[in-house]
Amino acid sequence: MQFSQIHHCAVVVQDLERGAAFYRDVLGLREIAIPATFRPAGLEVRWFQIGVQHVHLLLGSEAAPPSRRHLAMQVDNARAARLLLQAKGIEVSETVPIPGADRFFIRDPDGNRIEIIEWKETSGAVSPPGGDSSG
Repeated sequence: MQFSQIHHCAVVVQDLERGAAFYRDVLGLREIAIPATFRPAGLEVRWFQIGVQHVHLLLGSEAAPPSRRHLAMQVDNARAARLLLQAKGIEVSETVPIPGADRFFIRDPDGNRIEIIEWKETSGAVSPPGGDSSG
């Protein structure tokens, strides 16, 4: 078995309309159709495309407690993304630098943590214990 990529991540939100507005209007993701079988089965979801991957919003009764868990979205210009999000009233949290990258964190209206990252180069990584990063 060999994995090729991450297809999607799921984010729990308490209000699908509010969550969809954030991912669509604030982050600029394109909303896509959900499978026709979902609504008849009682599944309340919204799907968004980012590159070839998806972000799926799932309706939940309560928000997840704050944690370091997050999804990361790559951008072509982190500085411009930072300024645009701040202009939209989104709080930006700076974090530990990664050599060759510019990154920061934001939270969606339900408190889900999102890393925004621009990779400028891929050097400066540390190999995992007991292995190398050559893959």
